[in-house]
Formats: sequence, C-alpha cells, structure tokens
Amino acid sequence: MDVFGFTLPLWAVFLGGIIIVVVAWKLVKFALKVLLVLVVFFGILIGLDVLGVFNFIQGLLSNIA
Repeated sequence: MDVFGFTLPLWAVFLGGIIIVVVAWKLVKFALKVLLVLVVFFGILIGLDVLGVFNFIQGLLSNIA
C-alpha cells in the first residue's frame, strides 16, 4: 500500500488501525466517565437546592454577619 510515496506493508496498516481504534475507545470511555461524574455532581446539587439546603446556609450566614 502506497501512502504519501512510501510503501507500507499491509500488516503495518492493520496494526496502525487497531492502535487508533484502541486509543479512540479509551478516550470515549474516559469521556463517558467524566460525563457520569458531572451528571451525578449536578444531580446532587439540584437535589440539595430542591431541599432548600442552600437557602438554609444563606440564612445562617446572614444571621452571623
């Protein structure tokens, strides 16, 4: 197989393709883990806001100052 004027053996092309697929899969898994952590974090924040925890903390702090 000729690529940019270089002759590459077919096994090297397949090996490069497999490496690219593995690296892409690891990046996708990392991105999904980060997304899951962010969804859980913001879900907890939304839950605390619904329960009024932040208003309670703000009221405590305003009474101190």
